[in-house]
Amino acid sequence: MEKISGIGGIFLRARDPQKLAAWYQQYLGVSIDAGQTYGCLVAKAEDMTVWSTFSQDTDYFGSRQQQCMVNYRVTDLDAMLAQLRAGGAVVDDKIQDEDYGRFGWATDPEGNRFELWQPK
Repeated sequence: MEKISGIGGIFLRARDPQKLAAWYQQYLGVSIDAGQTYGCLVAKAEDMTVWSTFSQDTDYFGSRQQQCMVNYRVTDLDAMLAQLRAGGAVVDDKIQDEDYGRFGWATDPEGNRFELWQPK
């Protein structure tokens, strides 16, 4: 059975992504990259979690009712997507390849879209 290996990111929908990111930086100490709405939480080398705000009108999360989305780190994206399909989950056919890994998306039984990331 495939299992997630960690949290790759936490994404929040915001009316004002810059302002909300600055609030989290000021009051919770989230390290936000200069001029951005995201930063990384690093527990140890090669084990980082991206934290980011997105515009409230983003379609990246799927439903506009969904306020946040979690990115789960996996070791075998194809196997995880096949396992989810076999279990009846709604799985997006799109796979995105980037310099830093491969991405896929699925939706849980309550309609929450989540992202899967297989790092390079």
